[in-house]
Amino acid sequence: MTLVLNDVTVSRGVGPVISHVSLEVKPGDIVALVGPNGAGKTSLLESLSGVIRPSAGSIVMNDLDITKISRRRRSTAGLQHVEQGRMIFPSLTVRENLRLTAKTKADIDESLALFPELEKRINNPTVLLSGGEQQMVVLARAFAAKPKYLLLDEMSLGLAPVVFMRLLPVIQQIAKQGVGVLLVEQFAHLALKIASDAMVITSGKVSYHGTPKKLLSDEDLLRKSYMG
Repeated sequence: MTLVLNDVTVSRGVGPVISHVSLEVKPGDIVALVGPNGAGKTSLLESLSGVIRPSAGSIVMNDLDITKISRRRRSTAGLQHVEQGRMIFPSLTVRENLRLTAKTKADIDESLALFPELEKRINNPTVLLSGGEQQMVVLARAFAAKPKYLLLDEMSLGLAPVVFMRLLPVIQQIAKQGVGVLLVEQFAHLALKIASDAMVITSGKVSYHGTPKKLLSDEDLLRKSYMG
């Protein structure tokens, strides 16, 4: 029961944006994927969820080779991708947003339990919510789908650090329920503090793969990893 990337290369336009990345995400893991802007982190997540196909290598989820199957089939198999930009349906209420992925009322209730703040706004159109609350809806909606693996791309985008810090314990709770999490995040230090594994991507290549603790305790290593 793992999500495995085997020597994955992702190309856009004239050449690769990600080259030869291998990674394993186990149930309950939080893997922090960090690096400078433009390093290729988003492209790697998109190759996992099926937005784009790898130009080389393979992706295997729980012994199923998903490298060439559709995005919809990957989602049905248990892979949920939370993309950048708080993808809400603004005219729908919070409850209606959650119903889009939940199979049962229990699924909705379990998602709302992660975010008590949303209970008070359950019948409000999401367009009226704050940016932080909208991100909570997006995360709750992904969890309502009962994912086996969750890809989170820059959840903090447009949010104050204090708001993002409210979301971090929720990610930990989700992982404790056996969901493997791959977290791409601009606030590297915050992401590394909750991660069980860390990978730094620089110019499309892995410049560090190891323990988050080692990166956090060695500023020179973190700086060199970002510089490649």
